[in-house]
Amino acid sequence: MHDELRKLLTDFTAGRLGMLHRHEAAARVVSHYDFNNTYQYVISREETHLSWLQDALGDLGLTLPQPSPILPAPDAPKVGKKTEPAAFSAILAEDARSLAAFVDRWRPRVEAMSHARHRIMLNVVLGESLEHRRLFEQAAAGFEDVLGRRTSLAERVGAVLPSRWQE
Repeated sequence: MHDELRKLLTDFTAGRLGMLHRHEAAARVVSHYDFNNTYQYVISREETHLSWLQDALGDLGLTLPQPSPILPAPDAPKVGKKTEPAAFSAILAEDARSLAAFVDRWRPRVEAMSHARHRIMLNVVLGESLEHRRLFEQAAAGFEDVLGRRTSLAERVGAVLPSRWQE
């Protein structure tokens, strides 16, 4: 039973880590400001999930595993000064699908767990993954106010730079 728990947590963490890496890669190419902010929000929550998983693994004497294979990094669409939301819909839709598949793959195994604390933690991760899927679906459909409505009626102009620091 102990070995089964160790394997489940290790495999789950590897999958989650692979998805985090995919979302980081997508955030580098999704330059649309609002959609990039959605990635930043999701990545922040995924880092929190990984800290929980790392603590759970540490309690069992394990370290973070290598990430599971992930979707290849998406190509950056060609965009002009005004970033069209549709330019990123395929990337966003693929991330929504991969989150849904992750939850579908793991929900039955998590529900069958006898370790209540870890089962509850993993269910929170799965629930938030479904919320992240919803955010990506909305963005893929072209809805720009995924994380909230802008306070002004200012036109959406510009894009996120491809790297954090530029000189």
